[in-house]
Amino acid sequence: MKRQNNSKLKIIPLGGLEQIGMNITAFEYEDSIIVVDCGLSFPEDDMLGIDLVIPDVTYLKNNIDKVKGFFITHGHEDHIGAIPYVLRDINVPIYATKLTIGIIENKLREHNLLTKVKRKVVKYGQHINLGCFRVEFIKTNHSIQDAAALAIYSPAGIVVHTGDFKVDYTPVFGDAIDLQRFGEIGKKGVLALMCDSTNAERPGFTNSERTVGKTFDNIFSEHTNTRIIIATFASNVDRVQQIINSAYKFGRKVVVEGRSMVNIISTATELGYLQIPENTLIDIEELKNYPDEQTVLITTGSQGESMAALSRMAANLHKKVTIKPGDTIIFSSNPIPGNEKAVSNVINELFMKGAEVIFQDAHVSGHACREEIKLIYSLVKPKYAIPVHGEYKHLKAQASIARELGIEKEDIFILSSGNVLELDENGAKVTDKVPVGAILVDGLGVGDVGNIVLRDRQHLAEDGIIIVVTTLESGSGRVLAGPDIVSRGFVYVRGAESLMDEAKQILDEVMEYCMDKNITDWGRIKTEVKEELGEFVWKKTKRRPMIMPIIMEV
Repeated sequence: MKRQNNSKLKIIPLGGLEQIGMNITAFEYEDSIIVVDCGLSFPEDDMLGIDLVIPDVTYLKNNIDKVKGFFITHGHEDHIGAIPYVLRDINVPIYATKLTIGIIENKLREHNLLTKVKRKVVKYGQHINLGCFRVEFIKTNHSIQDAAALAIYSPAGIVVHTGDFKVDYTPVFGDAIDLQRFGEIGKKGVLALMCDSTNAERPGFTNSERTVGKTFDNIFSEHTNTRIIIATFASNVDRVQQIINSAYKFGRKVVVEGRSMVNIISTATELGYLQIPENTLIDIEELKNYPDEQTVLITTGSQGESMAALSRMAANLHKKVTIKPGDTIIFSSNPIPGNEKAVSNVINELFMKGAEVIFQDAHVSGHACREEIKLIYSLVKPKYAIPVHGEYKHLKAQASIARELGIEKEDIFILSSGNVLELDENGAKVTDKVPVGAILVDGLGVGDVGNIVLRDRQHLAEDGIIIVVTTLESGSGRVLAGPDIVSRGFVYVRGAESLMDEAKQILDEVMEYCMDKNITDWGRIKTEVKEELGEFVWKKTKRRPMIMPIIMEV
């Protein structure tokens, strides 16, 4: 590669920093841009009615002629969930490992994009050349198989992006993380390391996924005469494998429940990542043919999501499964930050139904703790450290690890989404900011609900609405009917007749005033109605409902 003296590599996170989710980062060198991951995040509590949040990719749209392709590290929603939305506008090829592509294809199929988007399955150790970049996939371990780190070779130097990873020497499926390759690339000289920070606050090492298999065996051997229901993440294929192994060992049939769970398990089985012994899986319809102590349900809903299978069972809303006293229910996951309340509500409901709930020790994380992060740093020996994947406190925790390992403070960059970090051998600094943000998906609408609509939803949720309907005679502007008041979510009208009567009186006065002053402009009339009624309601109730005057002409 011809190195041009003046060009630097730009690293531009378009999402995923200072939060868990919505991971997407652009790498730009001269006329080439490649993008790593394309994830979604789940809505905050105050995003009323919103289903998903996806990144704003205006920067990529504005530079579409430079964008060469997407490289996806693994198949979790926070890394692939936005693909069907983003690739409508930025239709470039996707490169990923076999299982990851399999899961992405499910998504594209749902959105009728399968024939429109190019996909390429990449093997570990393979290099892909795109524009000025060469990208190599490196084997890592995570809570889903086929996770990869990326070595991104640019004319300005090598950047290593770990993706989400842990160091598991005894994975359930496939090989351990390729530490040797990290070391070999480290020997070449690495410009920057972008490392997963999710568990950077936790000391020590993350346990191997296998340890959960032992826990399941113990739970199964202690609960031989009850039905077992296990909630876990759909995407944790290794966890599902271990549940199936334990079920088979103890002679139980397995039912898989929850749409995302069924999708991923069928993809993983088809591609050979799940080994299911014959006659072990049964359909949910067949549950009634087997005694409870011979069945296991694997279900979604470990995060307390209201629509997921386990929450519906807990709330008696599930069509096929009712929780009975004596059921043993295992939560095989940790609550994602922010979901603790929802999870504990579901656990309480299950206990009330007489079930035994186990939520300790049936889970290990898919992310590296401090010692594993140190190991990667020591192998890669980067010049610059760029902590990624985590809230601000996680990024800070990783920065402190980098400091401990002797990386200078000025060589550690905690970026915000939208920062443009320009770097080469001689230096690195944030030089610019590009537009970033959250695009809200509500039903089939993408981006049609923005801050203003959310503000209205909040206003309606907090204070309700008053609608004032008046009919005027066309020409003269005389009041023919009304003004009538309809309210929703403000006060219960039957209990507040006197308040409504007074409000009606005030509106009559407003209309009289407008007639006297010959005000015929509807805008003026509406403003008068809003101001007078608003002031009256505030005085009486200390609330500010949304006031909507409607004028009709006859």
